[in-house]
Amino acid sequence: MTDDEAKAWLEQNYDVSRETMAQLQTLVDTVIDENSRQNLISAASEAEIWHRHVVDSAQLLAFCGDSPSDAPWIDLGTGAGFPGLVIAILVNRPIILVESRRKRFEFLERTAQALGLSHVTVHGGSLDSLDTVAASVISARAFAPLPRLLDAAIRFSRKKTLWLLPKGRSAAQELASIESTWHGDFSIKQSVTDAQSAIIVASGVHKRK
Repeated sequence: MTDDEAKAWLEQNYDVSRETMAQLQTLVDTVIDENSRQNLISAASEAEIWHRHVVDSAQLLAFCGDSPSDAPWIDLGTGAGFPGLVIAILVNRPIILVESRRKRFEFLERTAQALGLSHVTVHGGSLDSLDTVAASVISARAFAPLPRLLDAAIRFSRKKTLWLLPKGRSAAQELASIESTWHGDFSIKQSVTDAQSAIIVASGVHKRK
């Protein structure tokens, strides 16, 4: 998928305005510029950033359905802003970005402010240090293996909380690893950016007794 194809996909699926596309372009430019100072994304993926990072993040919105937009979307280990900042550009709902690495936290704060994303809160610290809130969505693109991720984030989950967890090629294996300890409505969806990658989508998640 070329940059133009990625932009066309965004416009087709999310009716992206010219202003929103400009914000996404600013995010892309900012990430690439900052990548020379800290390793936000692999250098090899810079040339495919629209495909491998922007579209890869935006596709999560297709699974949101009727998830309530008044409760926060919590994005774990946001890093360079994927998926959290992309989601924040595309939809106006409260979003909490969790990032424990200081330089990345500072980058996220600067970028959210520069993009005028007043509905974004950046939590600089570990997930353990974030006050418990009921989340509408919990996302994590590269945070931790599924068993550890669920243990760490379950206190933010309620019956209707939606979990959106891109897991690459390990999705089925990771899902199988929690069958005996976790219960919920789990499914695996194919990523639009990689035929070999998948996204774990879940709701009603709770630990088995």
